[in-house]
Amino acid sequence: MTMQPTYAMDDAQWNKLIQDVAYYFNDLTLKRGFQYYKQKRVQPFRMTEPRKIKALVEGSDDYSVSINLDDFTLSRCDCPVSGPCKHMAAVLMNYAEQQERSVHKLANATAASALHIPSASPSPSPAAAYNNRQEQLKEQARQLPDQGIEEWRNYFAACLAPLALNTRNPQYVERSLSSIAKLKPQLKPVSEKLFSLHTHLYILEAIIHASGTPAGIYSPSLGYFTHLAVTELQDAIAQLLVEELPLAAEPDQWLRISDTIAYLRHEMLTEARDRLREQPRFSVCYDLLWRNWISPNTSGTELYTEEIAQLEQAEAELGAAISRNALLLAKSRMYFYLSEDQTAMTLLRSAAERPGLHPDEFMSFLTSLLVMGDWPRMAAWLTEIGPLLNSRIYNLQGYSDYWEEAVQHLPEVEPQMWSTLSLMLPTSREIYDEKLLAYGKWQEWMDYQLSIGKEPSDFRVKDLQPLEKNAPEILLPFYHQAAERYVLEKNRHSYKSAVKLLKRLAKLYKKMKREERWGLFMASFTLRHSRLRALQEELRKGKLIP
Repeated sequence: MTMQPTYAMDDAQWNKLIQDVAYYFNDLTLKRGFQYYKQKRVQPFRMTEPRKIKALVEGSDDYSVSINLDDFTLSRCDCPVSGPCKHMAAVLMNYAEQQERSVHKLANATAASALHIPSASPSPSPAAAYNNRQEQLKEQARQLPDQGIEEWRNYFAACLAPLALNTRNPQYVERSLSSIAKLKPQLKPVSEKLFSLHTHLYILEAIIHASGTPAGIYSPSLGYFTHLAVTELQDAIAQLLVEELPLAAEPDQWLRISDTIAYLRHEMLTEARDRLREQPRFSVCYDLLWRNWISPNTSGTELYTEEIAQLEQAEAELGAAISRNALLLAKSRMYFYLSEDQTAMTLLRSAAERPGLHPDEFMSFLTSLLVMGDWPRMAAWLTEIGPLLNSRIYNLQGYSDYWEEAVQHLPEVEPQMWSTLSLMLPTSREIYDEKLLAYGKWQEWMDYQLSIGKEPSDFRVKDLQPLEKNAPEILLPFYHQAAERYVLEKNRHSYKSAVKLLKRLAKLYKKMKREERWGLFMASFTLRHSRLRALQEELRKGKLIP
């Protein structure tokens, strides 16, 4: 759109623009902005007021840019970068061209600003500029209670602009939170929680994008302290989303909830996944939002069916850029909330076929069922999820604990537990072992150990004490066979191992009050191996024979 001639820029404003661009933009950003300008990526362009520009810039997506020429801290672009970006630079160069000013001078503003440029009117002092910015921030802050998420994010951008050059570390997070909270007015409880959530999410983005790392990707290049800041923010967000949200007291907040869902849906569907790392951060937020803030505050099915429609629409719009894992998982969650478990499980199985799904994302279904106390569904989902964990490196103790809860409240599902755990072998070996002993299934435990070739030496003495106490007869063949195998090795070390087992056998026979049978066995054993002088010596040392 052609710019109105009454909005022409004078020399003083041009000189101020060069100084501002040199201050707020780095050379690399200006270079990239110049490339976008040359490629004519700046499309719709208009000035709503003499010193305010709005434009659309073509990039990996179409990004909306708003620039305030009087105060750059109020300028914004809806691309992922927090702060001055190449899209904003391209718009300014397009603006310079329309004003018949030197685009190259603007693209090299850092060098140009070093020269003395006379100004028609004196620039405001640093103190005056600071006071002006503070007044504008106060005005923005006063309007926060009545504004939506987008306006909140504009306020965050203005608050964080002075910190643009700071190192991204825990101190940056602390300063950012303090800067945003400094002028924030009192909000109602639900608004306060939503504001806090978006504050943390915005700072998280600012850290990630400042590092050049796409959202959702853990990168060692972040550096230790930057990664520490990211982790602390993630923990704070998760903790906030675990807390109760009393939406019934503020039903007017559903519009902000809807905007929050839309934001997290997009981030969750487009974040990269690394199957060797922690659960993708936006997947966590999306899950917790629905589980703790939305589901407890709705009794119908409308929100879930609407979200399924939104996910399908996002699939059509994002195309190849969408994460299929995240899409299938999100749809599975919605059908889960609709109690359409077969559809939900089918979608979850499809998601599990692809790399990148974190085990905790399976477990979130079980957490919801635990809260509901729906034990039949819990057993069904435990049976479904167990085999999906087989191909993943994961501590199954949490999964085991869910089975304990299900069996405790619904004893008839115990056979279902044993069947599922046996199907998960060898992945489930550790918890399968523990549960067999905990449930007193001594023979099943022994059968399993023999099937995988275990020997008594593979266990500590205290590991076998429960069997020695409760079912000593089961250990007899286990010890006898192992002792005979040691003897067959025919070396001093194996003979010593055989004697240790025989001494434990003697105690078992005594406990079972079968000393006579033990005596017959030892007589036979000694006679059969009478030619093994070293073994005979070890038996005497062990006081098993005279």
